[in-house]
Amino acid sequence: MHRMVNGLLVGMGMVVLVGCSSYHHHHHGMGAGKSEAYWQKGQQDMAGLINRTVQDPNKAKEVNALVGEIINELKASREQERNYHRQLYTLNTSYTAEPAEFSKILNEATVQRTQSSAKVLSLRFKMKELMTADEWKAMSDKMLSYSSRYQHGSGGPKSGY
Repeated sequence: MHRMVNGLLVGMGMVVLVGCSSYHHHHHGMGAGKSEAYWQKGQQDMAGLINRTVQDPNKAKEVNALVGEIINELKASREQERNYHRQLYTLNTSYTAEPAEFSKILNEATVQRTQSSAKVLSLRFKMKELMTADEWKAMSDKMLSYSSRYQHGSGGPKSGY
């Protein structure tokens, strides 16, 4: 769940809760069912936070829908990233593979990440437009507090993102 909540927060641009290295540590080899449960739990946690923070129930519903879109984008992006890694591993087994073949995969992965990041950022701004400045701050503060519970081996929440 740590990676899920972190991905949401990074995507929303409020707080970075995702550590790239932690995803593989916590979820490498995880079955599809467990992974899906992880995403669902993260979405439920975000929904609870949004419902407690956003005063207008209709706006809270819209914000929750946008969070759902962010989650779907993050899940798709993760799967695409895994696919690029598989392609690189396969290509690496070929003694005759040319540098251009590796570059092509790496370039495609970079474009995919950029497009996905832009989509998440766009959704973040749509969320912000639905919320008041006070709601946005309250939610950001709560997410930062929430994230500190999932920091492994650090003295507190990550900052500087």
